Amino acid sequence: MSAAVKSEIERVGLVPVLRAKSAAEGHALVEAMVAGGVTVVEVTMTVPGAIELLRELKRVYAGKLLLGSGTVTTAEQAASTIDAGAEFVVSPSLHPEVIAETKKAGKVSIPGALTPTEIITAWNVGADYVKVFPCSAMGGADYLKALLAPFPQLQLIPTGGVTQQTAADFLKAGARALGVGADLVNAKAIAEGKQHLVTNAARAYLEIIRQTRAS
Repeated sequence: MSAAVKSEIERVGLVPVLRAKSAAEGHALVEAMVAGGVTVVEVTMTVPGAIELLRELKRVYAGKLLLGSGTVTTAEQAASTIDAGAEFVVSPSLHPEVIAETKKAGKVSIPGALTPTEIITAWNVGADYVKVFPCSAMGGADYLKALLAPFPQLQLIPTGGVTQQTAADFLKAGARALGVGADLVNAKAIAEGKQHLVTNAARAYLEIIRQTRAS
């Protein structure tokens, strides 16, 4: 099962990171992104009622949306989000017990790491991908490229500083997919009743990925 999830994450190339102040805002953001063609969403544990939101999204978008959990820092969180429907588990930092719990359940593990030592450690303890976070703080796409020179086997997903302006550079540098936050998952637009801004951003990201890969 995890092989199918990995191939879908890479095929789509876009992992929107859902942070919201409420479940209602979360639903509205997902609806707007799905309208723009998004088929993968990471629901972070910072959203109030995140587990319930995962369950709800799983029910509403059954078969249409690949759901993951984010900001997962304990094995217990990993287990409960997987139970709620997460097919991949993302952390902002490296927690070997989260990786172990995720792999035990047959799901895809995406821990966060930043330095070369952290990243290779995450890979060696079983990560399917390593989320390079916050990637922009280390130089963005150039940093990703520098990491892949000595470690070509790594499968990296940059997060932090991925925008429509930098997306193509990250893909050219070797990113397997892009973790995108507020530049796409725009809670302010939802609060102002401008869902179309989120939908348009989703379309723009997917088009950048398509064009970059085609070239």
